[in-house]
Amino acid sequence: MTISQNPTFDTFQGLFNEAEFVYRHLGSNETKQADLLSTIGYKDMASFINDTVPEPVRLHKDLDLPLAMSEHAALAKLRAMADNITVNKSYIGQGYSPVRMPAVIQRNVLENPGWYTAYTPYQAEIAQGRLEALLNFQQVCIDLTGLEMAGASLLDEATAAAEAMAMSKRVSKSKSNQFFVDDRIYPQTLDVINTRAKYFGWEVVVGDFETAKSGDYFGALFQYVGVEGDVKDLTDVIAAVKKNKTYVSVVSDIMSLVLLKSPADMGADVALGSTQRFGIPMGFGGPHAAYFAFSDKAKRSAPGRIIGVSKDSQGNTALRMALQTREQHIRREKANSNICTSQVLLANLAGMYAVYHGPGGVKRIATRIHAFATAFANVIREANDSNLSVVHDQFFDTVVIDCGSEKLATQIFENADNVGYNLWRLDDNKLCVAFSETSDQQDFTVLTQLFVSKSHDLPETASLSLDSAHLRTDDILTHPVFNTHHTEHEMLRYLKSLEDKDLAMNRSMISLGSCTMKLNATSEMLPITWPEFANVHPFAPRDQVTGYIDMIDSLQDQLKAITGFDDVSMQPNSGASGEYAGLLAIRRYHESLGETNRDVCLIPMSAHGTNPATAMMMGMQVVVVKTDENGNVDIEDLTAKCEEHSANLGALMITYPSTHGVFEEGIRHICDLIHKHGGQVYMDGANMNAQVGMMQPADVGADVLHMNLHKTFCIPHGGGGPGMGPIGMKAHLAPFMANHTLSPVHNAQKDCSAVSAAPYGSASILPISWMYIAMMGRDGLLKATELALLNANYVAAQLKDHYPVLYAGKNGRVAHECIIDIRPLKEETGISESDIAKRLMDYGFHSPTMSFPVAGTLMIEPTESESKEELDRFISALKSIKAEAMKAKAGEDNWTLEDNPLVNAPHTAAMVTNSEWTHPYSRDVAAFPLPYVRAHKFWPSVARIDDAYGDKNLMCSCPSIENYM
Repeated sequence: MTISQNPTFDTFQGLFNEAEFVYRHLGSNETKQADLLSTIGYKDMASFINDTVPEPVRLHKDLDLPLAMSEHAALAKLRAMADNITVNKSYIGQGYSPVRMPAVIQRNVLENPGWYTAYTPYQAEIAQGRLEALLNFQQVCIDLTGLEMAGASLLDEATAAAEAMAMSKRVSKSKSNQFFVDDRIYPQTLDVINTRAKYFGWEVVVGDFETAKSGDYFGALFQYVGVEGDVKDLTDVIAAVKKNKTYVSVVSDIMSLVLLKSPADMGADVALGSTQRFGIPMGFGGPHAAYFAFSDKAKRSAPGRIIGVSKDSQGNTALRMALQTREQHIRREKANSNICTSQVLLANLAGMYAVYHGPGGVKRIATRIHAFATAFANVIREANDSNLSVVHDQFFDTVVIDCGSEKLATQIFENADNVGYNLWRLDDNKLCVAFSETSDQQDFTVLTQLFVSKSHDLPETASLSLDSAHLRTDDILTHPVFNTHHTEHEMLRYLKSLEDKDLAMNRSMISLGSCTMKLNATSEMLPITWPEFANVHPFAPRDQVTGYIDMIDSLQDQLKAITGFDDVSMQPNSGASGEYAGLLAIRRYHESLGETNRDVCLIPMSAHGTNPATAMMMGMQVVVVKTDENGNVDIEDLTAKCEEHSANLGALMITYPSTHGVFEEGIRHICDLIHKHGGQVYMDGANMNAQVGMMQPADVGADVLHMNLHKTFCIPHGGGGPGMGPIGMKAHLAPFMANHTLSPVHNAQKDCSAVSAAPYGSASILPISWMYIAMMGRDGLLKATELALLNANYVAAQLKDHYPVLYAGKNGRVAHECIIDIRPLKEETGISESDIAKRLMDYGFHSPTMSFPVAGTLMIEPTESESKEELDRFISALKSIKAEAMKAKAGEDNWTLEDNPLVNAPHTAAMVTNSEWTHPYSRDVAAFPLPYVRAHKFWPSVARIDDAYGDKNLMCSCPSIENYM
């Protein structure tokens, strides 16, 4: 916002300026917007919008939302909700534990936009810091599980277990259709497994070890440590089931593996679990990074992303995402899974926890946790109270006490609550006490008094009760990275060195189409580290979390007002999970009508790339619908396929505006056509930043929609996660939203199983979106949409004479993103979209989305947060790159198509300062192609990476330190 040098204010409304945040969020003020409009031929915003957004979809009324609030007022309102949350000391366990995040990591990673505003590391040359952090995370998982390989995180423990089930079916040689689950599993994990198994058509068998040994299963899943905290050696049962060709996965407590024998030593094929205990707050359920480790032979069947070691064009070690051809938007309906399911920021935090503490530090913490539990169990045993008994002899952190009667168990449980401690009620007579990293002397004194009516001090000697047969004997975390950065100074510098290798939003715009990389404002981020939002257990008593539920309900109301839907489910903890939850509600609805046969899912070629994979995961038959030359759904083809599949039509998955960047005129007709044939319309919310305040999905005919809170509603991408993907539903679908076995979700039916481990997904990041909507208010949200559309059309208009704009609406306007076609340039010069992406790094920019949804193109989404000046810099870069390509083609100044700045990009500082410069273009052209670059130079830390080398020589563990020298 441009502020006059001599402002005059004659009202208090002007002096308070409650809508100030709106203009902090928008990149261009009204004067600059007028310039943008003029450039593309419009006098005002209204006429531009009339030409851009089809009249039939327009919402000609205000959203039912309050006006904008100032930053301090919104924070104060949220603070009042937080004050209505009771943060008891949590001894609940059940897969979630209190932790201490090292302050140096909280300040310099979690609270640092250099880390949280970065995008998924598809452009590896400018993501080496994040990739190294993820490689560290993988190494932690490899070391602790004993397996050969590990991925770079999944969403949560429960969905990782479901992915293990699916992977077992892919790789198992058994012909069985049954999957065995240990009856010692966490209930929330079983809940998600049951959801996933049903629509794959698999039978889940829950039982004890004897049931596992005697059955015929394609896969088996064991819990280590069990739901009651019991530690059992799984070696024999794993050996027995593997004789039947059963593929074996083990869910393991990551902190317990510091002490316990590894899953690999017991014969497991896969190990998985949550890394929440490595310094990540409970956050009422998330976000938390799940780990997934596996054998080398299973690497092409494993879900999720894998970071691998490769080389760059100069022969230096360089990291990249390996085996990217497994990506769901490339393989579509043939994908292994929908792998937009990572929690990169949380994986970075967990990996850095291990880096900071090192092997000695994590062993001290794990040993202290177990010693606390042992000392507590000893007090119970030595009390000689006939009512109390310790149920299990072998445990890690959780002691289960049988109180002998329901009355005594209730009394202890309630007394604990009264003095600020949450225990877990296992059944009528049994209580769980789960110790953690934060347990201290005072806790021990209080807990012992609660159970034996006499307080005890911690004994002087810390003893272990685990049998030596359960303990690991091998070394862990031996790589130098885990043995170097243990002082805060060294850790601070290590984190800074990694941050400096990455291009994030705090440096320049990231114009990725369909990914909506917009401002993640500081005031939105502040509340996520408030103790009330960070330190609450997802299964805490509801009367302690009234303020949390109020905040979630308030956000649901905001989203209902924006979308027009009757209800919203907050459980899906990613966009991919939202897609799954939306189709799940549709399938359950059809089942309720006795129409289980409705399993055909129509998906236009212009839909979001993750859709086909999700439909396949829901057991649906994917039928692709053609698009016309303008990027719209081919109505004739859609009509024919509706008629062909009318009896079995379940759903249409449509992205609006389309992934081609077009507002389709016929969206209402499309929805009507699907309904006529008995189907439901699932709208993908990937492009919702073009809708807010402008139209409502429910109004145009959608039955369900997922909303990417990490796109339209400002939760940061975090380098490839976290995210949230709540779904809005019409009233007839609302009863079929995901419920939760331990913490029921209001409005959901009792028999509707879960899609995520926690009832409200990654609840701790929901305040970000609440703050955004509150501070933008009714009118500000509409302004954001208008400017997002204007910025995209400005970019398209400025570039169209240099690169063909592939699709547009009937008035020549694009939606919030545009696709520029590189194929003619490649045909003329040999310069590819990949060359342009790499050369943009030399100009200080991250590439737009490359070769999606159309091969050989770049998809650009500038968002409303970018200023005209930043847009102009980006436009200048792309124009300059086109000129460079033509210069190489013409052979000017001895440039050739084989040796020019594009094919050699990106240029590192080492390349440019090398004494042997043999290229026909100058060092200045390589490093500083436009004047603005010199003042704000970002140097890629590696040269162009050899993707093929990395896949042929796959290595996903930390290389020796010499490789980086």
